[in-house]
Amino acid sequence: MKPSPMPVLLAELLVDRPVPRPPYVKSAPDPDSIADWYTETHGWTDLLIPAGWSIRAGNGDEDGSKWRHPAATSACSATIRHGCLFVYSPKTPFEVTAPSKPAGYTRFHAYAVLHHDGDESAAAGAARQMKNGNRAPRTDPNGWAKAGGNQDASEPTPDAAPWEPPVPLGAPTPPPFPAAVFPRWLDEFVVAVSEATQTPLELPAMMTLAALATAAGGRIQVEVRRGWVEPTNLFIATAMPPGSRKSAVVRAVTAPLEDWERRALDHAMPEIADAATRKRIAADLVRQAEAIVAKAKPDDRESLTAEAMALGADADAIEVPPAPRLLADDATPEALVSLLADQRGRIGVLSAEGDVFDMMAGRYSKVPSLGVYLKGHAGDSIRVDRKGRSPEHIERPALTLGITVQPDVLRTIAGHPGFRGRGLLARFLYAFPDSNVGHRQVGAAPVPKTITDRYSTEMEALATTCVELVEPVTLTLSADAQDALLRFEGSIEPRLASHGDLGHIADWAAKLVGAAARIAALLHLAERLRTGWVQPITVNTVEVAVKVAEFLIPHALTVFDFMRVDDNMAAARRIITWIDRTERESFTRRECHQAHRTLFPKVGELDPVLEHLEELGYIRRQETSVSETKGRPPSPTYLVNPNGVTQKSQKTHNSGSRPDEGTSEAFEDCETQNEERKWDL
Repeated sequence: MKPSPMPVLLAELLVDRPVPRPPYVKSAPDPDSIADWYTETHGWTDLLIPAGWSIRAGNGDEDGSKWRHPAATSACSATIRHGCLFVYSPKTPFEVTAPSKPAGYTRFHAYAVLHHDGDESAAAGAARQMKNGNRAPRTDPNGWAKAGGNQDASEPTPDAAPWEPPVPLGAPTPPPFPAAVFPRWLDEFVVAVSEATQTPLELPAMMTLAALATAAGGRIQVEVRRGWVEPTNLFIATAMPPGSRKSAVVRAVTAPLEDWERRALDHAMPEIADAATRKRIAADLVRQAEAIVAKAKPDDRESLTAEAMALGADADAIEVPPAPRLLADDATPEALVSLLADQRGRIGVLSAEGDVFDMMAGRYSKVPSLGVYLKGHAGDSIRVDRKGRSPEHIERPALTLGITVQPDVLRTIAGHPGFRGRGLLARFLYAFPDSNVGHRQVGAAPVPKTITDRYSTEMEALATTCVELVEPVTLTLSADAQDALLRFEGSIEPRLASHGDLGHIADWAAKLVGAAARIAALLHLAERLRTGWVQPITVNTVEVAVKVAEFLIPHALTVFDFMRVDDNMAAARRIITWIDRTERESFTRRECHQAHRTLFPKVGELDPVLEHLEELGYIRRQETSVSETKGRPPSPTYLVNPNGVTQKSQKTHNSGSRPDEGTSEAFEDCETQNEERKWDL
């Protein structure tokens, strides 16, 4: 007799598999439930903002609001749906939702995770104290250091010596680009390019600032206060490792500027061709007249000479308009001067390579030529007189540089004579984002056409508006905006002292207030181009620009620190990154060497770096008893200082495929992207 099949329910029970947390189904609040009381009386802003989260969209509490975790570099970490928090970033204390099994947190459940290690009984007790007017202290004020129920790693075990905080290896990991600082059309484009190219948000964000500066620079300036006027061009450098898709981002950002150039050239070509033809004809007439003078009789020579000179003057008076340009690439300093002169003082170099630094250093002349760059940033007058060429004068030059470079280029340019001493490096706004190479989503969706079209329309409109201005227009700040910028200036000034945290980069930081004013003017143009951009810049715009400036400070600290790092320090940071990524509490010398064979071909080359890390307090060599058995002694073991881990690495959540459409409404709003630092400073 054939046995009957096993019931499906019994078969499911016998399969050893994790049981997923069911999605929260919102129901009417129970007046006797302390969990419902907490959920109804507290907002998501009350929970997440103290833990360092920032609002990406919405007011933070309403459905559709988007949140971003402080350790994330993707545009969005979680969304609010049906009053619950759906999390997509693995760098949070919360479980990550999946498209096939969406799971959201209520505010009470989130409170339990953030402040009570997920212990809902303890959270309920604390909530009752809140309800009765006695607020319980948080068990974890940072909100995510203990998110797994484990004992705090910084607490020593009874038989281990206490760990002291290690000596910093340099500047801390810089923060991600601030969320929602651009006008909507620009913000949507930046986020879409970041997701389509799977690049950190900093890369398209910084390049779009350079694109705005290219379109507006030379025609718009901003008065910070009486006697202090800043142009609106920028120098921007973003450092990314090889294979980071820098070129794809630069192409997307500069596409409307190149389209504008083509259309402007098509429009100008008839006039250019007409003027060139008339000038050629006039030049031929001059040559003919000169030939007649040479053959003329002495009595006729004076009158014929006068006629030839008149023809020459007429020929010189015919000006051939230059082809309209916004962008240049691979141009020598001398060529940049001519381009600036031809384009009425405005030109931009937006490139995915660092060739411009070779030009500055003198690729062909072997002599650094920094004058056009220094004056082109500051707006100082440029006068050039060279033998055999017509003199060139640019009254108010506005040169914009938007460069993406490999990190090694930064160290190279720091060694060029005069780059730091003459103030060139201090003129750049730097971004040094984490790399996500090796953890990118495969097959990411392209930028939606509606977003690309809107970006192109607005950027080309800005370029057209500014190029038609005969004289530069000076924007002003409202009274409140002036006060906001003055407060920022007041907060920066003490930090520039020799004992301040910005004292060693005071040359850079001293220009930050002016840079914030330039950024405020560009954001003002981007937001109000069609609604009255000649109005004073508002305090809200200045506050957003200050937020961007504050983001730039730790990135500049990281860049200048990287420029002076020696090989041993760089190797030490690589090892710390490896420890962090693999979440090690200990390791052997053999394990470390196997993981870094390309960096240390011989194991003996690793020892000085490990000794340096031990001196700084990041690791500690574990004392072991001498084995009495024969054979090779065991590889030394090192314990890891839990206070020295720079950032928590998480297991890869991104499966590399796009979620099925419709499986989770929240998942469509924010695709998971696992960021991990693959190279160190």
